Amino acid sequence: MSHFSNPDYIVIGSGSSGSTIAYRLGESGANQVLVLEFGGTDMGPFIQMPAALSYPMNMSRYDWGYKAEPEQNLNGRSIVCPRGKVIGGSSSINGMIYVRGNPGDYHHWAKNGATNWDYKDVLPYFQRMETSNGFRSEFRGDKGPLQVSRGKRDNPLHEAFVKASEEAGYTPTEDYNGYRQEGFGPADMTVWQGSRFSAAKAYLRPALKKKNVQLLTGALVDKIIFENQKAVGVQFTHQGQTKIIRVKKDIVLSAGSINSPTILQRSGIGNGDLLKKLGISVLNHLPGVGENLQDHLEVYFQVKCLQPITLYKYLNPFSKLLIGMQWTFLKSGPGASNQFETLGFIRSDKNVSYPDIQFHFLPVAIRYDGTAPSEGHGFQLHVGPMRSESRGYVRIQSSNPLQAPTIKFNYMSHESDFPNFRKALRLSREILNQKALEPFKGPEIQPGEEVTSDEGLDEFIKNNCESAYHPCGTCKIGQKDDPTTVVENNCKVKGVSNLYLADSSIFPRITNGNLNAPSIMTGEKASDYILGKSPLPPSDLVPFYHPNCCLLYTSPSPRDKRQSRMPSS
Repeated sequence: MSHFSNPDYIVIGSGSSGSTIAYRLGESGANQVLVLEFGGTDMGPFIQMPAALSYPMNMSRYDWGYKAEPEQNLNGRSIVCPRGKVIGGSSSINGMIYVRGNPGDYHHWAKNGATNWDYKDVLPYFQRMETSNGFRSEFRGDKGPLQVSRGKRDNPLHEAFVKASEEAGYTPTEDYNGYRQEGFGPADMTVWQGSRFSAAKAYLRPALKKKNVQLLTGALVDKIIFENQKAVGVQFTHQGQTKIIRVKKDIVLSAGSINSPTILQRSGIGNGDLLKKLGISVLNHLPGVGENLQDHLEVYFQVKCLQPITLYKYLNPFSKLLIGMQWTFLKSGPGASNQFETLGFIRSDKNVSYPDIQFHFLPVAIRYDGTAPSEGHGFQLHVGPMRSESRGYVRIQSSNPLQAPTIKFNYMSHESDFPNFRKALRLSREILNQKALEPFKGPEIQPGEEVTSDEGLDEFIKNNCESAYHPCGTCKIGQKDDPTTVVENNCKVKGVSNLYLADSSIFPRITNGNLNAPSIMTGEKASDYILGKSPLPPSDLVPFYHPNCCLLYTSPSPRDKRQSRMPSS
């Protein structure tokens, strides 16, 4: 099948947002949509088997292989920045953890210029995109393309951990993606019938079944072609040849938080000084392109387990073979879960308006690359602050699309970063030392009981923190007259026509938790703007707000009729 030579729309990138947009633009059957993707097929066991999640992000076949610049506040360490180079993008190599973000995140967006992106505006899109097979409520969706499920949570450590959090004074939550994010409870994952359910499965494949949506893999996008500030085509290399495909209507850039800004910069949109230095003629001086880079950092708080009940029992070649066979033939067993089956969100202080620390609980002590840090049974918390004030950037080094950009996160560079992170570690310890975990909790593997001082904890953070792989923010959405923004509230790139941008790069500030769900929501909402449809009507559902914090919101007052459901906390 030859691809369209002059489609109505070109979507650059088949990731979380791009696949979603391709599906929605092609839905009516009236538009020809061409999706350009550099990566290839996702049809390998390492991608499809949830428990194998540590493999694809370490495979050059599926990952762009980006490495960030050395970080002076992390003792000169360079942190890797995996990004999906495969259909489905990073949704095909991520940890499959499904978190919408907190309503407070979207209040903050709206208050800071992203009008029409408040919680009441985005909730209908979260509902439209999902079929929740775990918890059902009026906050959740039950007819969407994306299947979301929950793990079995049959390891006794899950229940003991949530119980310990209650003993430490926190409230359980039955659904952190619904009425109440704050608290500890079961995790949602993009897993369905035992396999990863990426954006490629949920959106791209169904879209391609209609002949009006086509996918070209192996297409490395160089730049967008303009005539008088109007986007008219895309220049890319495919099988060693440079090609240009022109478009009838619009181009949608959804190449992700690292590649979207670099494609804009190569196209002449970005900081004029940077572009001139590289010999690129400036089409539109937008200094915000590539700036405002944010991420989540986390450490693995690891503890020895006194009972032989952890997943460590499977970390031997024979068990791995059995798990692989059980998964291959039955799509069941330990291979059918990402094993992140319990999550928690807490506020570090009573004066914080909404949760600012996230916990992932894992019933094994293991590194992200799948190696065990110590012999024997253990369990771990992935813990880190959610809203660091540190900001970095993504900048091209030349006009060559094969040359990786400079990625600088400036991790832990804000004065509040270390105190906030220390607090997260001390609160973790407090939870782990509760009675419910006594039958299980042995000595700390890391940081180690003796590491209690500010200096000791800081050194542990510098040497051991890892990226949660949530880069975002590099093409910020907001008001047209704000010099730091790149896209307007309808996802149009400022100062040019017929070019939209929708992916995690538009987030003005990073959301609470993992970014896959908000990225798909962005694609859902953007597609209505691109098609000229009216946005879905705002939701009138009122989520949980902590009583201490209601004053911080412009949302309905605590006396609202729905607030009678507010649990004590």
